[in-house]
Amino acid sequence: MSQQTTWQEKLAAADPTLRVHLIGIGGTGLSAIATVLVEMGVSVSGSDRQPNSHTQRLALGGVHIFLGQQAANLVGMAPDQRPDVVLISSAIDPHNPERQAAESMGLPVVKRNQFLPALLANRRVIAIAGTHGKSTTTAMTVQVLRQAGLDVGYIIGTVLTGFGNAAAGTHPYFVIEADEYDHMFLGLHPALAVITNVEWDHPDCYPTPGSYRRAFMQFADLVPQDGLLISCADDPGAEEIRAYRTTHGQSWITYGLNIGANLRALAPLSGPNGGYVTTLSWQAAPAGQISLQVPGLHNLRNALAVLAVAQRCGVPLADAAATLADFRGTDRRFELKGSAKGVIVYDDYAHHPTEVRATLSGARHRHWDQRIWAVIQPHTFSRTRTVLAEMARSFSDADRVIVTDIYASRETDDGTVSAQDLVAASDHPAIRHVGDLAQAAATLAAEVQPGDVVITLGAGDGYRVGELLLEQLSRD
Repeated sequence: MSQQTTWQEKLAAADPTLRVHLIGIGGTGLSAIATVLVEMGVSVSGSDRQPNSHTQRLALGGVHIFLGQQAANLVGMAPDQRPDVVLISSAIDPHNPERQAAESMGLPVVKRNQFLPALLANRRVIAIAGTHGKSTTTAMTVQVLRQAGLDVGYIIGTVLTGFGNAAAGTHPYFVIEADEYDHMFLGLHPALAVITNVEWDHPDCYPTPGSYRRAFMQFADLVPQDGLLISCADDPGAEEIRAYRTTHGQSWITYGLNIGANLRALAPLSGPNGGYVTTLSWQAAPAGQISLQVPGLHNLRNALAVLAVAQRCGVPLADAAATLADFRGTDRRFELKGSAKGVIVYDDYAHHPTEVRATLSGARHRHWDQRIWAVIQPHTFSRTRTVLAEMARSFSDADRVIVTDIYASRETDDGTVSAQDLVAASDHPAIRHVGDLAQAAATLAAEVQPGDVVITLGAGDGYRVGELLLEQLSRD
């Protein structure tokens, strides 16, 4: 290729001379992209503040990982080893010294929504979007399509046992979790798009419900005339997007429990492990049956979305349903962490009130006669402030609730909201604040009894409470 070839052209052609550097490579999103790039044969380097399982795995695959994000990571490279493009995560602020170095060196510095169009230029993209459920739905879709013999590429916002979080694949289809944060999903050009639900989130990125809703409208607009949109008929937010989008003439099908859904679950019944068993109808005609091991009606709806995708991709509904019957979940989605002294510990990524309610409802369905402890680590000050009243009402299926201090993530504490405010706003009869994670684990160790169920909830590092609890119970 000539020296005039752009990084976008090199990436679309999987040119092995392309060099990509990722700042924040240990994060869920960028580690997945790095995995795809490595499998494509592209030269990859990256940095993160701390090592983790993603950076360790990538390093074993030949990726040069810098620990720490300083200017020297890039400035110290030989000129012929410097990257053609620098991809940064949404958490990298303008004052990051490594990002500033890249900009001062004249290197292209881009975010995911600018990078993905070139990465996926020659693929038929299946984009799974929605406020809640997109990670699980994406993981289910990957498992179904790959089990059917389609070597699809994929990027998932979690880790699926046996599949990891990403692969380049050889099939034209590429399945991607379409994250709305920082407008990432607006860099996609999906042939097929799923919208699981739409409920205002990420107030630091979308200051009003209307701005959030408009982003999903823009996402729907990205699907071409010969594409397909699939959405949940049970969700008012998704239905609002469908009402907007159908004025543009694209094909659109719905799924859910509502009578008007194209693909419908009929009178679901409780099955093993808190999952559901239900007969299916497609366009009001019988279409077989599905039985799930993962708990909760929200997972039944996720499975219906996957069945609709599978049908579009040529996989028979019966085959897709059989694969979904074996689906056991993903990391940090009602993940069983272990048990000790008769106490069962789960972890879940839920950090929005709707997700918290759904997770606790699924837990109650599975463990209907056991005492459930919810340990919630509120995620970011902006979100906690915005959803405080709704979050305070989200714990009804838990018998005991512990609220730890807020996980700041990319934000700083401005003093306008605290974990104590969440406790004060809740009328739950057994809710309290235990700010420190280690102290929360110690409190649980002193109070749990055989038969109790503990669920850690949040998108930060609150899962450590469950891990510490298991360690303490195992020692005692």
